[in-house]
Amino acid sequence: MFLYRVLVSLFALAMMGQSLRKDGIRAFDRLFPGMPDRGAPHVWVHGASNGELSSLRPILQRLVEARPDLHWLITANTQTGRALVESWALPNSTARLAPLDLGWLTRAVMRRWQVAAHLTLEAELWPHRFRTCPGPVLVLGARMSAGTARGWARLPTLARRTLAHVRFASAQDPGSRARLLSLGLPQAAAGPVVDLKALYQPPDQHPDADLQAAFPRASTWLAASTHAGEEEIVLDAHLAARRADPGLRLILAPRHPRRADEIIALARARGLSVARRSTGDAPDGGDIYLADTMGEMALWYALAGRVFIGGTLCDAGGHTPYEPAAFEAALLHGPDLRNFAPSFARLAEAEAARQVTEADGLAQALTDLAGAEAQSALGTRAQTALRQDTDVAGLTDTILSLLPPCDRDTY
Repeated sequence: MFLYRVLVSLFALAMMGQSLRKDGIRAFDRLFPGMPDRGAPHVWVHGASNGELSSLRPILQRLVEARPDLHWLITANTQTGRALVESWALPNSTARLAPLDLGWLTRAVMRRWQVAAHLTLEAELWPHRFRTCPGPVLVLGARMSAGTARGWARLPTLARRTLAHVRFASAQDPGSRARLLSLGLPQAAAGPVVDLKALYQPPDQHPDADLQAAFPRASTWLAASTHAGEEEIVLDAHLAARRADPGLRLILAPRHPRRADEIIALARARGLSVARRSTGDAPDGGDIYLADTMGEMALWYALAGRVFIGGTLCDAGGHTPYEPAAFEAALLHGPDLRNFAPSFARLAEAEAARQVTEADGLAQALTDLAGAEAQSALGTRAQTALRQDTDVAGLTDTILSLLPPCDRDTY
């Protein structure tokens, strides 16, 4: 544990430096998560960012409704994740940036927020949180890649002692389940395999009349959650595809909205005008509509018949195919799929997505899928391929059975 304390302290210094440059004074929220509005027992729910938390929403809503006696501290590693949770306006819930996993800080959070249980998602396995939580520790959609498992295996005592505190873990795939067990997850804690992202349900968020008029679905494509190095490919592909389809419309939604100025410069260098969502520009006011806001991705999925999944044409591992598939969009992606390898493998087996490697290939795919019928056919295959028969009610009941009772007289 001593080595972990040293490593996490160095990590905290690096993270704070990066966060200060990116978020300014708000970075200190990760060291000072504040006090609860009410002195009541809380379940601490944690997900890395938007994708993980969006996937949990159907279960979280059921939990909140079933346990009105509990309050909920919901944390994310990013400002976008925090903003997303705040937009849900769940009763008895507070959204915060996740505190760093420093021992003194974690103990303070447990004490101040009267944490009664900790529910964490996917790969967010933090030793101090697990060891200091006074109640049950639950992991949903637990993800343990082979590479990450090798890292944990170098610290076998830390891995074993951390996982020993887990009361229930549902891995997202059989490989993750086996690796978690080999690292020390108690056999009794190993629940069914559940890919949380397959539980995604579109929020009650619909495009207004102006957006629908500006972006006919069959003529619109979305570049979702793009990273540096991908926007150039997206813009070049759009220019090429527009030669065959002059009415083609592009919504570009970068993973990090703060990169808006950089993306605008790339577009203008190619002779493309840009309308920005964040500044209230008219949706049809430019060649490109830059969706540089947070928490609105469902709007863009609803408008686009074709979706390019960002993070797949750079060294980012790719983002979720489940969300665009829920809207029956035709899916396009690059070759870097490691974050969702099993899911993309199912899509490939069903011939339910198109893989591209450069701008010309992306442009050709857009042209091939220009018609509403072709888009719908590919989108339906994707939705079918990714459908998972998960008993959401049963999983929720399992979690509820593990949450501690609450004495209402204490608050």
